[in-house]
Amino acid sequence: MGEDTANTDPDADRTGLETEIARDLRALTAISEQIGHVFARSNSLRPNDFRALMHVATADAEGAPVTAGQLSKLMGVSAPAVTYLLERMIESGHLERVPDATDRRRVHLGYTEHGMSVAAGFFGPLSARTRAALGELPDSDLAAAHRVLVGVTAALREFYAELPESGQAAD
Repeated sequence: MGEDTANTDPDADRTGLETEIARDLRALTAISEQIGHVFARSNSLRPNDFRALMHVATADAEGAPVTAGQLSKLMGVSAPAVTYLLERMIESGHLERVPDATDRRRVHLGYTEHGMSVAAGFFGPLSARTRAALGELPDSDLAAAHRVLVGVTAALREFYAELPESGQAAD
């Protein structure tokens, strides 16, 4: 059982709370990566295959499906490397190319029914555990946590865009 690092002191200073949130996010990232590696290994996927699946899932959830070119930039790999990766993922039944509804020349990447089924089979128990863990919390706490995560995600994306190696930073 992990140590509870949550600060329950109502007088905790803001800097302390921000430090704890940063620590919690690092722990969340670390365990998420470990779970991702187990998923990849159990489904004969390479680490970059799983990274690609995460980018496709995130883009879909945000209502902005990703193209192969965008995936190449997000992953920081060459177009030929993404093409090779996508061919493997399409052949294995995890992903498919989906024509854009408004511009038939554009092709997005999406999960297949098989890919969704594989993901649901593996991550379903995690979803149930997460719901149980959050079940005792009031909606106001969940709304506040969501605002925190949205803010931190925006800060991370802004920071990434400014990094020279991201390929997005201004020259």
